Amino acid sequence: MKKIFGFMSLIIFLLIPHGILADDFSFDDFAIVDDADTDMTTENVSLNSGAGVINVKQFDIAGAMLGMTYDEINNLFFNSSNLYAPRKKDSVVYTINKEWKYNLDYECRQNNIFVPEQLEQCIKSLAQNRGLLYVSEIHLERDFTGETVDIYFTSNATDNVVWKIVYNNDVNVMDGENEKFANQREKKILAFWQGVVDKYGVPNSGEDKWISSENAYDPMMQAFYGQLVLMDNGLNATDSSENIQKARENFQAKPYAF
Repeated sequence: MKKIFGFMSLIIFLLIPHGILADDFSFDDFAIVDDADTDMTTENVSLNSGAGVINVKQFDIAGAMLGMTYDEINNLFFNSSNLYAPRKKDSVVYTINKEWKYNLDYECRQNNIFVPEQLEQCIKSLAQNRGLLYVSEIHLERDFTGETVDIYFTSNATDNVVWKIVYNNDVNVMDGENEKFANQREKKILAFWQGVVDKYGVPNSGEDKWISSENAYDPMMQAFYGQLVLMDNGLNATDSSENIQKARENFQAKPYAF
């Protein structure tokens, strides 16, 4: 069936969720991944005939918007009676950008740290102390309906703000294959689609995209069966470029003399 919804200035302080002080930070409290989510959709986009551009940056999913800071997201979902709550395991994910992790790996090895566990601890400690460890993902869920919201952040190089939000529900799930289940599924999808159109308006690009311009690096939203993806690929690309440049500039090479 055809789809219908289709980093690095160093900083002194590290943002820690739930009001935990940096001195109390434990690597055991949160998930830490090697690199943040980098999946981007940058295929060409164009306006539908007669359609105009939309300020997609003003769109929200469950109140979360592109460009929001970690503190704003924390206040919205962790300290309020929002319909969504942090998922039970690894709701907050920290990341060390791989360009900086390579730098820190080299630096730790120059200090004769080679045992894998000690090397990993050295890298994480240096990253935390230098502001290179940042919140890259927050995962939320709504138990009653099974809906989820996954929020992805840029690094501290670009102020650790939201660049992508992914919403999922179960409208595409079928209990069986006979006629009644197919009928129920179609009605669920129709109700979801109607709700999407009511909130965001009719797509202005194809049948499933809301675009800010015909530049795919500008904010856009795309809808699929039971999923919405709100993203700012330009912000993510800028963040990646900043990390690459600053990591190269701050690589702790040996003091060669010639």
